[in-house]
Parts: sequence; structure tokens; C-alpha cells
Amino acid sequence: MLSKGRFQTTRFALIALAFCCVATFSTVNMTRSLTTVRAASCPSTCGSYTVAGLGARKQQILNTGGNSLDLAIAMMETETMQANYTYGDGKSGDSANFGIFKQNWYMLRTSVPQYESYGSSAYNAGSALNSNLSWDIQCLHYSQNHYGLYTWFGGQRDGQTGLNNPGTADINSYRNGVYWLQSQITNGHMTDNVRFWLTGVPPI
Repeated sequence: MLSKGRFQTTRFALIALAFCCVATFSTVNMTRSLTTVRAASCPSTCGSYTVAGLGARKQQILNTGGNSLDLAIAMMETETMQANYTYGDGKSGDSANFGIFKQNWYMLRTSVPQYESYGSSAYNAGSALNSNLSWDIQCLHYSQNHYGLYTWFGGQRDGQTGLNNPGTADINSYRNGVYWLQSQITNGHMTDNVRFWLTGVPPI
């Protein structure tokens, strides 16, 4: 039998050991939690809300050849992932935008084989993307493959100027924003009605 003094010493040691184990476990869990948050951290101020019918639209895009990056780009550009904004996005010539990704005419006519013979003034040909989702997605992939994804982001954000200098702060903000959206979408939101948003990437 342990003496009273030895019993108290042993009891203290066991309590101290238990405390250390709990503290270590808590520290490990805290580190893991912080790492997870940091890995999916928002590049600015971000949030989410639901849009009726958005899940069905996401599914439609996926069924038509789209992928999670395509969903993120469409989500960045429009609330409903539809091409129901002002014609050309209120622009003309090479700056006119078409389709759910708001692809500008300069990028379309310099990367899509069917548009290679078209000039800036023939921008109305891009309106085909507004009503043909399959063609819209095909053109996006044509453009991305033609320029490479890094440079494509520059052209998507700022046309010819962006292609020539795809590493500006503004283009990087757009690029990082799209990738953040993609990370949220792939985290269980591929086909639901949730739309994510972020600040720091104003329309241009």
C-alpha cells in the first residue's frame, strides 16, 4: 500500500500528465483548425447566399462539358450564371463580352479557330455564345488552351492589354478570386443553390 505522501505525489503526477495530454491534444487540434482556415482563406471580404435555380444551372454547365473552374468563372461574372446581362455587357468592338463567362471579343477572335478571320468590328458574331451554352464552354476552353491558363486570365480580365501584362495586381486579384471561388464550389457546392462572392474584383 502506498504511504500518504507517496499517494499524493503519484496523484499529482497523474493529474499533471493528464493536463499535458489535454493541452497537447488541444494545441494539435487548434493548429489543424487554423491550417484548414488558412488554406481556404478568402483573398478579401467574402460570403455566400442562395440563388433560386442556381444548382440546376451548375448541373447544366457540368452536363454540357463544363468543370469546376468554369463554374467559378461564371460565378465571378454573373449572379445566375446566365448571359442575360446588357448586350455586349454595354461594350462594342474587341471589348464586347458574350456568354456566361463574359468572354471579350478580342480573346474570342484571336483564339477560337471559327473566329480567326473576323475583325474587331465583327463583334456581333460573338452573340452566338449567349444562346448556345455548349459553344460558350467550347470557346472558353479553346481560349484557355490557346493562351495557357496564366496568360488567359490576363486576357479575360483586360483584353489585349492583359495578355501583354498578365501579372498586374488587378489581374492577380481576379485570378486569386476565381481560384477561391473554385475551392468553395468543390467543397460540396457543385450542384446546390449557393453562390459565393468576394470584394476586391470590381467589374471593368
